Amino acid sequence: MTGPAAPVPPRTWTLAEHAEPVSVVRLPVGSMLPDWADGEPLISVTWTRDETSVVCPSRSIPDALPGSVIGPYVAFQVAGPLDHGLTGVLASLLVPLAEAEIPILTVATYDTDWILVPAQHSAAAAACWVGSGHRVVPA
Repeated sequence: MTGPAAPVPPRTWTLAEHAEPVSVVRLPVGSMLPDWADGEPLISVTWTRDETSVVCPSRSIPDALPGSVIGPYVAFQVAGPLDHGLTGVLASLLVPLAEAEIPILTVATYDTDWILVPAQHSAAAAACWVGSGHRVVPA
């Protein structure tokens, strides 16, 4: 007879904090990637039946834009590449932020996950992660 399985220690993650702020732009349905969406650290385009969203460096967004813009956000990149069979990566990173009432947006790529935190909450988010055993390093 064996006893209960030992608890699995939680995984810790390293997040790279990018200095260049990003924003999210909502464009009309069916819009293509605009020429102005250029630069580091992240460009992501998502098309749905209801909208086209672009995440890109805040500095690249024109002042006169036919859409809505939210941001700036600080982009935190989970060190990867991550194995596609992993579970709980985002949960372990987002629960501490939810408990601290820090809003976020997420973006997934083939290799990793990105967590976008409103710039005014980025220091608090980093402190939450460090307090939960994760590491935050400059990108």
